Amino acid sequence: MTSTGPKDDPKGRATGTPGGTAHGGAPGYAAGRTLPLRVEIVRQLRRRRTAVMFGLLLLLPWILVVAFELGPAGRQGGLRLSDLATQSGLNFAAFSLSVSANFLLVVAVALFCGDTVASEASWSSLRYLLAAPVPRDRLLRQKLIVALGFSAAAVICLPVMALIAGTLAFGWNDIIVPGTGETIPALDVLPRFGIVIGYALVSQLVVAALAFLLSVSTDSPLGAVGGAVGLVIVSNILQAVDTLGSVREFLPTYWNTAWMDALALDMDFSGMIKGTSVSVTYAAILIAFAFRRFRRKDVVS
Repeated sequence: MTSTGPKDDPKGRATGTPGGTAHGGAPGYAAGRTLPLRVEIVRQLRRRRTAVMFGLLLLLPWILVVAFELGPAGRQGGLRLSDLATQSGLNFAAFSLSVSANFLLVVAVALFCGDTVASEASWSSLRYLLAAPVPRDRLLRQKLIVALGFSAAAVICLPVMALIAGTLAFGWNDIIVPGTGETIPALDVLPRFGIVIGYALVSQLVVAALAFLLSVSTDSPLGAVGGAVGLVIVSNILQAVDTLGSVREFLPTYWNTAWMDALALDMDFSGMIKGTSVSVTYAAILIAFAFRRFRRKDVVS
C-alpha cells in the first residue's frame, strides 16, 4: 500500500507535506521543537513499570538490612564482602552494590532502554509520532536521552539508599577492606564511593546500548529486555571459562567488579580504565547501529 501522508528523512526534514514551506515543512514547523524531553520524561514517569522498578531498588537495601538483623552473625574474622557488610554503612553499601550489579541493575537498565521504542511500536503509536512529524533521528535521540537518564537514576538510587540504610542500621564507621582487613577512614572513602557509583554507571552502558538496539529492531519490549539480560548471562558464563585466557578481557562483563579497586588502601584505576574503554566502545558501536537501523525501519507495516 502506498502511503500518502507526510514523510520524514534521517536529517530531520519533513517532505511531501502539502502546502508546506520551501523546505517541505508546514508554516511554523521546527523539527527542533518536536517531542520535548519533558514530554518523554512525563510519559515514562506515568508508566507503572517505572514506579515498580524504582520501588524495588529503593526497598532492596532495607530487605538486606532485615536479613542481616534476623540472620546469624557474620563469620568471625571473615574478610569476604558479605562478612564485613554489617561493620559500617559503607561496607553495607558496597555489599549491596556487588549483589545487585550483575542482575537487578542489569534488569532495570535493560527495562528502561529496551522498552522505550519497542513499546511504542507494539502499541502502534510509533507511526503517529513520526507523522507529527517528529524526525526519526530526533525521536530516537530524545528517547535515548530519557532512557539513559532513568537508567542512571536507577543505578544511583540503590547504592545511595544502601548507604543510608546501612548507616542507620550499622553506624557510620570506618570501612574495612575486603580480603585484607585494612581500615580506611569513612570520610576518606566517601569520595571514592562516588567513583564506585560512576563506574557502575559506565559498566551498564553496554546493557543500555544493546537493549536500545533491540528496542528499535523489534516490536516486543520483552524481547528487547530479555535479549540484553541474556547478553549479560552469556558473558558471565564465558567469563568463567579459564581456557579463553586474555580473550575474556574483551567480554562486556569482565571488568564489572573493577570498582572494588577504588575501595582498596592503595587505589588502582587500571582495571576501571580498561573496563571503561571496553564498555564505551561497545556502547558507541551498538548505538550507532540502532540509529542506522531505525532510519531504515518500516514503521507502517
